[in-house]
Amino acid sequence: MNGITEGLGALMDPTIALCLVIGVLLGTLVGAIPGVTATMAVALAAGFTLTLEPLQGLAVLLSIYIAAQFGDRVPSILINTPGTPASIATTFDGYPLAKQGKAGIALTSSALVSAVGSFAGILILVFLAQPISGFALSFGPIEMFALVVFGLTMMIGVSGDRVMKGLAAGAFGLWLGTIGNDPISGDQRFTFGIPELSSGVPFIAAIIGLFGIAEVFNQVISAKQGPEPQPITQLGKWWPSKSERKLLRKPTAIGTGIGAVVGVIPAAGGDIAGVIAWDQARRASKTPEKFGKGALEGVAAADSSSTATMGGSVTTTLSLGVPGDSVMAVMLGSMIVWGLQPGPSLFANRPDLVFSLSAIMLVATVLALALALVRMRGVVKLLAMPKRYLSVVIVTFCMVGTFAVSNSVFDVVLMFAFGILGLAMRRFGFPPGPLVLGLILGPLAEGNLRRALLIDGYGAVFTSPIALTLIILSIIAVLAPRIRALLKGRSSRERTEEPILK
Repeated sequence: MNGITEGLGALMDPTIALCLVIGVLLGTLVGAIPGVTATMAVALAAGFTLTLEPLQGLAVLLSIYIAAQFGDRVPSILINTPGTPASIATTFDGYPLAKQGKAGIALTSSALVSAVGSFAGILILVFLAQPISGFALSFGPIEMFALVVFGLTMMIGVSGDRVMKGLAAGAFGLWLGTIGNDPISGDQRFTFGIPELSSGVPFIAAIIGLFGIAEVFNQVISAKQGPEPQPITQLGKWWPSKSERKLLRKPTAIGTGIGAVVGVIPAAGGDIAGVIAWDQARRASKTPEKFGKGALEGVAAADSSSTATMGGSVTTTLSLGVPGDSVMAVMLGSMIVWGLQPGPSLFANRPDLVFSLSAIMLVATVLALALALVRMRGVVKLLAMPKRYLSVVIVTFCMVGTFAVSNSVFDVVLMFAFGILGLAMRRFGFPPGPLVLGLILGPLAEGNLRRALLIDGYGAVFTSPIALTLIILSIIAVLAPRIRALLKGRSSRERTEEPILK
């Protein structure tokens, strides 16, 4: 009970209320602008929030994360372009509905089911975070090493058909994590005589470069390859009828359930959950032929599922120290800078934190829902704004945010270097997520592995059932996509050869 009262009492600070409002406004704006992802926004905001108290900073970052999941539905429905990756499945039916003159109904329905999914995710955080962390408190160095490896390979395993490139990006991130002082001896490694690297690669500069500057560079190049899509301006009526609201119940239940499960899995974020839920709702529907052509059920399943993952993602990050998705990877880095080490001991040291964060997410969801239900016709004009103006603003904030962390020009230069690296990775198909995970979790993995080897020797993995299980799951996560692709290729060849044999 003390944890509950302390956690909720901390929110009485008016500064936290102000941080929540700012975060919700920024998150909604970020989600509504195609190409400006939630990861990019949280990475940029992280540079400005490090001077705040931890709970104030987390209020900003979490509310941006949540509100972006509401705002990103707007471009998905009006211009068939996902505001963030989590709204990919929204485009399947959202844009066809808009072309039918039902954009207003689609936007309102999306906001309502997104709130339902978010509330379900918050319940997961409240009831599962402490039990999971309590179980993980029994982990020793070798179990923590195996858990970190599991988190790394899960991110690489969901890289689609880019598994090898994901592995390469993750390996490079692990090498970047070795720069600086040795965790055991304290000797400097790979600093190349640069004193600014003695404490490691500046994390904020790296993520702002990879997700902020790289995205701006990518959009500038892509803008020259074709005209920008124009938004649909005829929004129609806004509030769904009684029969339409009844139609939302079943797909929302399916989406919420799938999102709740997928969210707990490290690295399996809202984009994956949305697509899975859309497909399952189509299978369960009495009119599956309407899906992809403007089915309100498809929007409900996709959006409720993608927002339901947020609570599970926060739960996994805080209780195990393994990022639930790319946004939480950025947030994990910020928490480490604040002196909050996510993992099994976090809730033992700060039992009030889970209730504070749950309350922050709850209030942010209510505010984001209220904002989403306002008839924001001005958003249509925002979507038509030339991206070159937005690019200048983003680059300026990236520079200021990076410099503000440690007042270092070197960090700004390094940010642009990572921006160029991130652009090259995007252009050649290398996912940036595994690199960030390697940079964040690499030192944690190395430190625990070396301690385990000093204590138990090379047989440490084989004497721990938990560590052995996690390592096996990690291997499966890496090999499964490749095996699935090989089997798919073999079956397609057999279907092609069958008529010839006949």
